Amino acid sequence: MIKGSCLCGGVNFELTGPLRNSVACHCVQCRKTSGHYVSATQVAPEQLRITKDETLQWYRSSPPAERGFCSRCGSSLFWRHDDDKGATSVMSGTLDGATGIQTEKHIFVADKGDYYDITDTLPQHDQ
Repeated sequence: MIKGSCLCGGVNFELTGPLRNSVACHCVQCRKTSGHYVSATQVAPEQLRITKDETLQWYRSSPPAERGFCSRCGSSLFWRHDDDKGATSVMSGTLDGATGIQTEKHIFVADKGDYYDITDTLPQHDQ
């Protein structure tokens, strides 16, 4: 089991089972919600248990998707698409301790900011 939380502790959660490797998303929405780009793992509904949700808020960021964040500290925590059978992307930086995952690829690289370069050799995809 891997635990995670927002910065202030108003939202806590647990993840069980194997985690997908992290995907770095450079789309405009991810850059706006995080201040840079997002790197996230993904879990099936039965793998995510929210143990404290006193400050958890959901924002419909596009017609088919919503983002979960802390209303007190502003931490970006979750992203879920209506058509993904309940799968939830979990921001990798919100996980506590060692995760055993690595960044697997970059997506929406055509939308990345001009203030940084992607210098690793991971696959890059425009979705």
